[in-house]
Formats: sequence, C-alpha cells, structure tokens
Amino acid sequence: MLSENAKWYVVHTYSGYENKVASNLQTIVENRSLQDVIQNIFIPTETVTEIKDNVKREVERKTFPGYVLIKMELNDQTWHIVRNTRGVTGFVGSGTHPEPLTDEEAASLGMDKRSVEVNYGLGDSVRITNGPLDGFIGTVTALDTENNQVTVTVSMFGRETPAELELGQVETIE
Repeated sequence: MLSENAKWYVVHTYSGYENKVASNLQTIVENRSLQDVIQNIFIPTETVTEIKDNVKREVERKTFPGYVLIKMELNDQTWHIVRNTRGVTGFVGSGTHPEPLTDEEAASLGMDKRSVEVNYGLGDSVRITNGPLDGFIGTVTALDTENNQVTVTVSMFGRETPAELELGQVETIE
C-alpha cells in the first residue's frame, strides 16, 4: 500500500552521478520491497535542439545537474538508505533536516500530474475562460490530455488563429 505521507525531496549528488544514483536507489528499493515508502525517483530533463556542424540534433539535457528528486516517506530507514547511497552528498534542506518540495513546486516541475476531465472533443465549439483570449469562442482542433494542452482555433481580425491553452482554460458552449 502506497504511503499517503510521501513527499518529494531533493537529493544532491556528485556531478554526473545522477543516473547512477537513481539506478542504485531503484535497485535497493526493489531488493528490499520498499516501493510503498520510496515511490518514485526522478531526474528532471528537457529536450533541447542543438546545432553542431550545421546538423540539428535533439538532445536530452538534465534540468538540474547534480540533483535527483525522490518521492518518499521520510523516516529513519529511508533517510539512511538514501543518504548512504554511493554518489549522494546529502539532502537539500536547512541543516540536517531535509525539506520537502511544496505541492506547487512539485507540480511546476511536472512531477505530480493532475488529471483533468474534459467534456469536449475535436471539432467542438468552446469558450476560452481565462488568459489573454478570455471570452473568445473557437473550435477545438487538437487535444492532448497527457500534456494538459488543447489547441483552439479562434477568428481574430478575419483570420483563423490557433491558440494553445491548458485544458482548464476552456469550456463547452451550452
């Protein structure tokens, strides 16, 4: 049973050891059956387009080099396991006490996904409820529930203009 008290903690590692620390911790969690208290190990990355010698390449780069994020219930056992993993230099926090990320911080890093149910689909007419296009009416042309995105085509100045919005920023027209 997954712990309800689990929070996201930031662990500092030696530079370049993030993947090694994550895989070592994952192995320990599996070997000791600790999936209920150490629930997730995450290394934030972003995809960047690099141009080298006139060749474009998509490269995955660490957003926070030297850090690994762990969703766990903090107790003496889990603290000891993480702290004594090879490559870990310590938890981020004040003094000896690790500080968990707030729910807002975790959501902004894209770790705790919140699902949004939508009652509209492709081709439906919707009203934009907030943002710079508040009040505009348009047609749904793309829907990406996994990434919380909807593309709505609105008519502005006689032109059809696509607008990328979050799922919660639009509502169906009754």
